[in-house]
Amino acid sequence: MSEVIAVASPGALADVVGQTATGDWFEVTQERIAAFADATEDHQWIHLDAEKAAAGPFGSTIAHGYLTLSLLSRLASPLVAVDGAAMVVNYGLDRVRFLAPVPSGARVRARTEIRAAEPTPRGVRLACEVTVEIEGSERPALVAHTLSLYVPDA
Repeated sequence: MSEVIAVASPGALADVVGQTATGDWFEVTQERIAAFADATEDHQWIHLDAEKAAAGPFGSTIAHGYLTLSLLSRLASPLVAVDGAAMVVNYGLDRVRFLAPVPSGARVRARTEIRAAEPTPRGVRLACEVTVEIEGSERPALVAHTLSLYVPDA
């Protein structure tokens, strides 16, 4: 069961700076990798050719780095629950580092640390450090500094 950082309003996000939450494991299937390859037109053999990839540098097909990054919506977003928010908008990324490949069939999860919560004219900009862990691996798949804008209800 994943942990969740919950607050009553966007304004209360400042009260949880420094807190962390860790999500549930999620399997990155070969079917998802193939669908991402089709969506992005990145059909490199390290992602799709199981036979060639088995003899390649990673020992199997691997997820695209950008696929792993795109899973932040699935993996990290549910870890921060904010009541009284009309919407949450991806504001950007300050830093992304891909540290280890995610093999097809591996399970990943996000660990999120809230780094800052800054009021803006439109809401509260939340800065988090998100680490995507790979089950059984000492090295994470990626570390990203994410920014989200929490817009309060009118």
